[in-house]
Amino acid sequence: MFNLSNQPRPAYGGQAVVEGVMFGGKHYTVTAIRRKDDTIEYYEEQKEEIPWVKKLQKIPFLRGIVGLISSSANGSKHLNFSTERYDSEPGEENKESSAPSKLTMILGVAVIGVLSFLFGKLIFTVVPAILADVLFQRVTNNIVQNLIEGGIKIILLLVYILAIARTPMIKRLFQYHGAEHKVINAYEAGVELTVKRVQQFSTLHYRCGSSFIVFTVLVGVVIYSFFHYDSLWERIYQRILLLPVVIGVSYETLQATNKLRDVPFLRILGYPGLWLQKITTREPDDKQVEVAIASFLRMRELDEAKHNAPTTTISIS
Repeated sequence: MFNLSNQPRPAYGGQAVVEGVMFGGKHYTVTAIRRKDDTIEYYEEQKEEIPWVKKLQKIPFLRGIVGLISSSANGSKHLNFSTERYDSEPGEENKESSAPSKLTMILGVAVIGVLSFLFGKLIFTVVPAILADVLFQRVTNNIVQNLIEGGIKIILLLVYILAIARTPMIKRLFQYHGAEHKVINAYEAGVELTVKRVQQFSTLHYRCGSSFIVFTVLVGVVIYSFFHYDSLWERIYQRILLLPVVIGVSYETLQATNKLRDVPFLRILGYPGLWLQKITTREPDDKQVEVAIASFLRMRELDEAKHNAPTTTISIS
């Protein structure tokens, strides 16, 4: 096992997939899944660096929007892999398709992932606005209306999560979500990544996407309060137009709460997100933690190999 105590601590992120965990590094994204025959299989993908995207990722507020679109597209590809490979027969090989069809599949899954996120975000943005306007017409104060709308969003979100959490597949997905957080927490604490040591850590983490969802609701209430509307339709298109602003500010808020989590009296800023994670994460078993560790260490191994790879300079005279 690697002992990571003296190594630098980049801020890694991950995602639970079907019977596995995905981790994203600087150069590689790796997913490890537990197959039906109890073996661990990997899906490794080298990140393509696009210069203009890299520049946008350094600009505050814009980097949140770019990162969200990128993670939605990338996460969909790895989720698709985990679903296909877990359902395949134990002896079945992962057949390589031709380059054009493989590229088409990857782009297709990525586009579906982004569109699915945008559709879901629009639903949780538009529906609460309509309900607040229709059910509370007598409330004319803009700030109170925004608070009501935010409350409806939270209720809809909780009902949705609690409903899907009752299914066996989502329960296991939430366990792998917990395993992902345990590995990140153990890594950031500088301990050796063994199942026994990792299991001692919390399933909650300040930088989680669940926390980001909560912040989009809270930040939205504040931002929407600065804008007046005269009709329901004006209210709806305001929400849609301001969605990139809400996402950008929410991302920066999430990063700030992660940096302030060790500061007394300021760590409470991240509590709402941690409360939601008590629903979206579950205690994993040892085999699930083993998969999460395998994914993380493989990602680190590939990243370090890429970082230490010699570069070749060709001189033309």
